[in-house]
Amino acid sequence: MRYVASGITFGFIVVMTGAAWAGGSNYGISPGSRPNLEGRISEWAVPTPKFARDPAPGPDGQIYVAVMRGNKIARFDTRAKAFKEWDLPDGASPHGLLVDRNGQVWYTGNGNGTIGRLDPATGKVIEHKAPSGGDPHTLVIDDQGVIWFTMQGGNRIGRLDTRTGKITEFNTAGRPYGMALDQAGNVWFCQIGAGKLGKLDPKTGRITELVLERGSAPRRMATAPDGSLWVTLYGKGTLLRVDPVAGKVVKEYPLPAGPTGGPYAVTVDGAGMVWANEFAADTVVRLDPKTDQIRVFTLPSKDVGIRKMVVDAEGRLWYMGSHNGRLGVIE
Repeated sequence: MRYVASGITFGFIVVMTGAAWAGGSNYGISPGSRPNLEGRISEWAVPTPKFARDPAPGPDGQIYVAVMRGNKIARFDTRAKAFKEWDLPDGASPHGLLVDRNGQVWYTGNGNGTIGRLDPATGKVIEHKAPSGGDPHTLVIDDQGVIWFTMQGGNRIGRLDTRTGKITEFNTAGRPYGMALDQAGNVWFCQIGAGKLGKLDPKTGRITELVLERGSAPRRMATAPDGSLWVTLYGKGTLLRVDPVAGKVVKEYPLPAGPTGGPYAVTVDGAGMVWANEFAADTVVRLDPKTDQIRVFTLPSKDVGIRKMVVDAEGRLWYMGSHNGRLGVIE
């Protein structure tokens, strides 16, 4: 069954938010850690391998995946090693998704300008229409249940109050892409087309920018337990550490595959270990910021196409290959 809720407001809104760190990707699940990680890698083929992407853990430990070109949400039972799928409204083309603390699955309807909610218990979907339509892209959730999302083509940041269904939009530029929340509740986002990082203050609606090197193409970002932000620079083959309070770059880390490696996804585990993938090399790297040591994991498949990774409550790293149609885990 399909329900549609209309977005109402453009522009500026005053909100009270005390959003704390809720995971390396600001999902509803706080990530764990594995100090003695074995490095064992397993993969499973999704039932509908039509550009499946962006895995997210639920409170029940299961992993949900957006199947963008198949117009579905898939769920992987981590114990039974089996999948279940739900169809979405026509044209949704889900891009990103997350699972809130109540087990509700929220996704960005990249194709029809909506933020959707799937109830896995009933299969019912409710859609919230963005005022400008646009192309909702990446989403995160804060501690009050407010969802923030980017619209890459529309050059906007959106705010959805999940209690009322009201959507507010903020104009920006530079093709906003990946995003994260800092410990003060500020909304940070990558301006992949402008070589900048944007910061939206939710109390005032004001957006400021941190200018990076031209052509750096910041793609994804994640928040660490110490409050620092980590950003993949797809155009340079490096990983960036940012101090969100000072508003400056702390350090830049060259990655093993070099300038053309294409670092894409990034997430941080509960111990502060930073994970990123190198798109062109079919590798995943883990950086220990305390020692600067990097461990490289070569994936068992080729032309994997990882666009998002996440660490679950048990400290396992999950990735989805949008090209090879396989969900993978490193543990």
